Amino acid sequence: MHRMTNNEEREQAAELVAEKWRTILESEDNLINPAMPRAAYADRRLRELFPIVSHGALYFSRCIRSPWTRDVGALFRRGGGGFMVIRQSDGTVLGEPETVEEAVALIVANLPEGCGPAIDGSVHDL
Repeated sequence: MHRMTNNEEREQAAELVAEKWRTILESEDNLINPAMPRAAYADRRLRELFPIVSHGALYFSRCIRSPWTRDVGALFRRGGGGFMVIRQSDGTVLGEPETVEEAVALIVANLPEGCGPAIDGSVHDL
């Protein structure tokens, strides 16, 4: 029985993250405004996190298995225009920027300390 090395685990997690991003970026089912994942994917640090789309919002997890982390800002569209960034773990509204690029910058500026690529595991494995 082959036990995976830490390097192999990191590579596998990175592949799963990349596949999830591809699925979201290529999606044409109108579950999310395509500008949101495109802007987030353009940032290297967010591209390493596991993306989740739900109800038109874009969430990021530091792990690829449920239960996911909720300490990275999530990106929402505001009804009247613009965006809202909310950290789900404590309900903090990090800001309500007008552009998606400003929203992505806000998420990156508020990443948890030591935030790196998503791991192959759940929130309990961090």
